Amino acid sequence: MHTHHRVAAYRLFSRLSRRSWKRKTDMLLLFLISAVFFVPSAWGQSSSSLGVVVEARNITLPAGTQAVLPCNNPRMVWTRDRLKDRQRVVHWDLVRSIPEYSVERILDMSPGVKERVYNGFNKGRITIPKTAFTDGNFSLVINNVGAADRGVYSCNLHHHYCQLHQSIKIQLNTTKLARKEKRYWDGDKTVFVVLLGSSVVLPCVNRRPLWTEGQQEDQQQVAHWDWQPPGVRPDLADRLVDLYASGERRQYGPLFPVDKMSVSEDAFSVGDFSLTISNLQPIDKGLYSCHLHHHYCGLQERRIFRLMVGPPLPPPPLVLTAAPAVPHALPNDEPSHNVVELERPRVFNVILPEHRGHFFQQLGYILATFFLLAFIITTVIVLTRRRRERGLEYDLQRSKRRGHVTGHEDIALDATELKVCNQEHLNSDYKNNLLKERDMSKDRNKGK
Repeated sequence: MHTHHRVAAYRLFSRLSRRSWKRKTDMLLLFLISAVFFVPSAWGQSSSSLGVVVEARNITLPAGTQAVLPCNNPRMVWTRDRLKDRQRVVHWDLVRSIPEYSVERILDMSPGVKERVYNGFNKGRITIPKTAFTDGNFSLVINNVGAADRGVYSCNLHHHYCQLHQSIKIQLNTTKLARKEKRYWDGDKTVFVVLLGSSVVLPCVNRRPLWTEGQQEDQQQVAHWDWQPPGVRPDLADRLVDLYASGERRQYGPLFPVDKMSVSEDAFSVGDFSLTISNLQPIDKGLYSCHLHHHYCGLQERRIFRLMVGPPLPPPPLVLTAAPAVPHALPNDEPSHNVVELERPRVFNVILPEHRGHFFQQLGYILATFFLLAFIITTVIVLTRRRRERGLEYDLQRSKRRGHVTGHEDIALDATELKVCNQEHLNSDYKNNLLKERDMSKDRNKGK
């Protein structure tokens, strides 16, 4: 009975221990997966503050040649925004479904230009704030709402220079009862139910700095080149040049004054900010990055070039000039096999990811590898312990089966053992009696 209780207690303990080990193993596995996949990606996203990487290349050129690192963007062309008042436009349209589907332009407006109302009936009745392009509030005000004003209104914001297009839809319904006035969302757009003869304001607000007058735009457009030598962290990269749309240039170091490096003077006119490096040397290798910023349009782009300098080109073979001979043609002329043609260097363009926290990313990979090894060791230990527990459980089950033998069997076993012992004793007595009889028969024969 006590053995049965001990076996049941051990089974309960082993079951609980297996569950706890399983939970610990699952938690450890989840932690390792998060460390391997999510931690390096989070560290890699820290470089987003520098701008979006739109291009990355590996470029290998021979020493002594000239390298051109291209950096083009037509959106940075300054001449496209000379008529900036016509580049930003807001217009309201009305879509009616009754009596037939039709689209009607209500009004439009540009900075510094008075609003234009297309229907004479709406003049003085429909308007938008005069300060719309200053505070970003383009809401449409409708006075004396009538049944003909019902329909779907769309507020359309356009900035052709910055390539921004935004549309907001609002549905206007009318009612004759004041208690039925309401405003709700139908899952696609906002719906206004307005009392006939009242006034309503259809909201359209965009307070992004794009729609406000800020600093001079020639100070908002900036392009600069950075150089990161091998083994140098990205935050310690050397600034090469700063370019402004106003024509100002700030050059750092002695490379630009001696025409070792150069950028076109009309960069902001054609949108080409390519960097030209003359007389390449092994010291020029490294990571070059072109940064384009347009704070007014919210543009931030970055292009990365990993420049590697190979061995210089061999000098051209020396050609000895002799007296001019009379040219003559030979049949089946074939090129000589002794002429060695120099193969031009090949340039391989490869997209490379660039992360600001390169050191932390490598550290993350090392930690992930360490955690993976720890997980493998822990798994081996857990499997070994489980096998031992199963073996111990099997031994206890065998002992339990032996413990269920009845008392009658024990008695039978004892009787069997006793029988064997008694049989051996009887056999020895029988042998002694035979020996005695044999001795007695010998004595009788001697007496005779």
